[in-house]
Amino acid sequence: MGLGIIGWIIIGIIAGWLAEKVMGRSHGLVTNLIVGVIGALLGGWIAGQFLGMAVGGFNIMTLLVAFLGACLLLFLLGLVKRRG
Repeated sequence: MGLGIIGWIIIGIIAGWLAEKVMGRSHGLVTNLIVGVIGALLGGWIAGQFLGMAVGGFNIMTLLVAFLGACLLLFLLGLVKRRG
């Protein structure tokens, strides 16, 4: 069963908030949502392409992949900011 829009929002907010705390950043709710959803897409793509994992649905694995993707996104954005 796939995630609906409400599921994406919930996973995105949680993953973005967790990544914000782990990466030592300070964002608002909307930024956490955006980071979490983009992180979920990034993490899901990496999990599928390189690990052969199909991640989906409203479960802990989806949250973990979204969280790791959000952390990676914040890390990469930090690198770009330092160069600019």
